Amino acid sequence: MHRPSPSPEPDDATALADPAGAVGDAPGLPSISVVMPILDEERHLEEAVAAVLGQDYPGRIEVILALGPSRDRTDEIAARLSAGDARVRTVPNPTGRTPAALNAAIAASTADIVVRVDGHGVLDHDYVRTAVGLLEETGAANVGGLMDAEGVTGFERAVAAAMTSPLGVGSSRFHTGGDAGPSDTVYLGVFRREWLTRLGGYDDRFVRAQDWELNHRIRAAGGLVWFSPSLRVSYRPRATLRALARQYRDYGRWRRVVARQHRGTINARYLAPPAVLVAVSAGAVGGFFWAPLWVLPAGYLAATSLGGLTLKGLTGRERLWLPAILPTMHLSWGWGFLTSPRSLVPVGPAAPSATPQQQETPRAH
Repeated sequence: MHRPSPSPEPDDATALADPAGAVGDAPGLPSISVVMPILDEERHLEEAVAAVLGQDYPGRIEVILALGPSRDRTDEIAARLSAGDARVRTVPNPTGRTPAALNAAIAASTADIVVRVDGHGVLDHDYVRTAVGLLEETGAANVGGLMDAEGVTGFERAVAAAMTSPLGVGSSRFHTGGDAGPSDTVYLGVFRREWLTRLGGYDDRFVRAQDWELNHRIRAAGGLVWFSPSLRVSYRPRATLRALARQYRDYGRWRRVVARQHRGTINARYLAPPAVLVAVSAGAVGGFFWAPLWVLPAGYLAATSLGGLTLKGLTGRERLWLPAILPTMHLSWGWGFLTSPRSLVPVGPAAPSATPQQQETPRAH
């Protein structure tokens, strides 16, 4: 079941008052633009939009759906949502690329605070209210919290357990939790518009890892990126092992692109999956020539299998998926990182198309 996030403390609530930035229907509260890149999201789109429209926030909220060339009923559902609620609008994204969708939605939005939400993400009911309070309290350019993976099927629940465990994703706070504070990146994000305008929005070249790349530029420009575990977004994991492998391959591939573009941004956590892949592969092949090398793949499989037994909240049948899921995540990420072609994104300045047009002058906060 979805876990509600704690409500902000009274001091956080009073911090919402901001007469200088009041642009919403409620006095003193900023209005909110929620931007959503949408592609093949018929399973979760209605749930995701309903969670936005049901926010416990008295200020004005608008929702901009940037529609890619979906192959399912996504466009039909989006049209129905837009016709049924004036707060929901759609814009086209013929490329289907996530950063292009986000920039198109930002360009069509009007509020001083921009909330990114995915079509398979479900916000906690107080997400916006808590995020606005954190922006005011910390002075951050961007705040975000937990990618709270929650599955529907048994396989998805096993993936969710792996995605919220250090065994699956290392020490990433937006996956596993941790104390509030400055962070390299956060999941999705709630931004002050002036920072998006100043930095040109998302770099359209980054099909994946665009959040990490944008947050790096924010920090390099002197802005604060703030993580808080009080911000939770329910995330629906991939439904098949093949889709999971493709997802994590792309994660690794595009994280390597970020590392090429922004030198000095790689650490041991990012190097662990490719190192594991090399060791396991070398042991599997080398074992035919020197049998003791087989201890490398055997030890890895034993460690992930036994480690999977420590993950909580799963039935016995769901737990049986973990010896396949954990290596798929680790080794696919490592493969993507090692094979990432330089042609994906030539090193250089952001693409000109990455600049979202500003619809109104940002107010001081």
